Amino acid sequence: MKRFFRYTGWFFGAVLLLLAGPILLATSGSLQGAESWQTATRESARIAPLPEQAEEAIVQVYGARAWSWRGYFAVHTWIATKEKGPAIIGFMKTGWRSYVVNSRPGEPDRHWYGSKPNLYADIRGEEAEKLIPDIYQAVASYPYPTEYEAWPGPNSNTFVAWVIREVEGLNVALPNHAIGKDYLGDRIIAEVPGGAGYQVSLGGYFGVLAGVREGLELNLLGLSFGINPLALGIKLPGIGELALRNPNPIAENSP
Repeated sequence: MKRFFRYTGWFFGAVLLLLAGPILLATSGSLQGAESWQTATRESARIAPLPEQAEEAIVQVYGARAWSWRGYFAVHTWIATKEKGPAIIGFMKTGWRSYVVNSRPGEPDRHWYGSKPNLYADIRGEEAEKLIPDIYQAVASYPYPTEYEAWPGPNSNTFVAWVIREVEGLNVALPNHAIGKDYLGDRIIAEVPGGAGYQVSLGGYFGVLAGVREGLELNLLGLSFGINPLALGIKLPGIGELALRNPNPIAENSP
């Protein structure tokens, strides 16, 4: 009987640890947004340069809190590319269309239905020019173009992680609360998006990840926590990474 209560205590303790971050965000009211997605702002956050002010090629990776209560748990990520010239195209993945991968010209740094985006990576110039054709190819070869599951995947973060893994040189670590990034489909082992390291994942439900840019992450039921020595930070479920540095490439003239 003592063993039963001990194991039960460990189980509920683990559940409380996993949900502590989302509960804190929910009770603090810090993520309150518009009452309806139809009225939520989608205006630019003024992070990306205007096309006429930057003729160089640009690749950027963004993320913002997911809509409604999902934002207590996860962020939605997307990739934006700009070739030389005035056009900016944002690649992202949503679950609102039968063909869930979509790309369109527009402002790459728009609020995600009320949530201000964060810039995770910013690559410019010749390096970005080399990456963009491979990004297009990776987008076209995404293996789940008509599938969408918010948890544990495949979802928008699965899509972004796929593109990053497929494009050599696009080494970007996604935040630990990008739920779905660890969904590997039929695979169990894969390289981490950050480029130097590996991860093991069982359908996105359970797994462990170790990489130079990502640090060490433990995934339980899609919620991850860990440490990142390179970023001098810790990773908490729901809250994300509390770090002093950004381990991803950021252009000198980016905000």
